[in-house]
Amino acid sequence: MAHRLNPVGLDFVASAPVRLVFAREVSAPPEAVYAALADDVTGWPQWFTAVTLCRPTGGGTGREVRLKGGTRFQESILAADGPERYVYRVDRTNAPGLRALVEEWRLSPAAGGTGPGTRVQWTFAMDGAAPLRGALKLGRAGLGRAFRDAVTALDERLASRAA
Repeated sequence: MAHRLNPVGLDFVASAPVRLVFAREVSAPPEAVYAALADDVTGWPQWFTAVTLCRPTGGGTGREVRLKGGTRFQESILAADGPERYVYRVDRTNAPGLRALVEEWRLSPAAGGTGPGTRVQWTFAMDGAAPLRGALKLGRAGLGRAFRDAVTALDERLASRAA
């Protein structure tokens, strides 16, 4: 890994210089979505196409993640509050210009809790060099598409398992 990032905490999700928030409803219940996020870490490449490897480290307190294109992350789990919230921080990466990155997944019952579905909200909170911050703001639509496609694929995966 090229460099260590700032060891920010949970409060960074709300205070980061760049915060991108995306949300989508899926048919799977919150417990199933949470299990896919937090418990089936090695299954991420099956539904999040940008991820080529995801595996637990540190006895489950961290993760190693590799993305298409060669970006690598060593992460620490900051919160695993099932089935409502899963949060991790990037500790080390080979991505240039990045200073801090925390991703938060919040899960809540969809449509006011009347059905089994889940509202999935993903917050991408980061700090980095000015060119990276600007590029990320410009790339918001692409990141949103990646989130939408990943959550749709996850929902399909969970539906096929339930059938």
